[in-house]
Amino acid sequence: MGTADGRGETTGEDHRTATGPARSFEDLIAWQKAHGFVLAVYSITKRLPRHEMFGLTAQLRRAAISIPANIAEGFKKRGQADKLRFLNIAQGSAEECRYYLILVRDLQYADPSEALSQLEDVRRLLSRYAAAIRQDMS
Repeated sequence: MGTADGRGETTGEDHRTATGPARSFEDLIAWQKAHGFVLAVYSITKRLPRHEMFGLTAQLRRAAISIPANIAEGFKKRGQADKLRFLNIAQGSAEECRYYLILVRDLQYADPSEALSQLEDVRRLLSRYAAAIRQDMS
């Protein structure tokens, strides 16, 4: 019975990457891409108006950080259902970020196109990873 490797591929062993078993959440491509997205969010939010510091800036950063944090937390969970729960939380945070970036664009604070593209990669990886785990459960 195989599970997902963070790329959405099924493998013969839990948490594998192209080079073998992942020893840490940092080895997962999904986490790496999510971390890169967080860095992009920080770059965007540095440029938001000061009056958004405790509003949009804080909300977007919190939601963005939640994505790789939940991937990391789910990495060590032993049960497939627990892993899925944390991936689902990460997926919810990704959707929340998508809305905040749309708002950033519509308020004309910044052009979030690159961050939205990165987020789409993260969303796709999370979806594949979760699908592979669900398949392993059946």
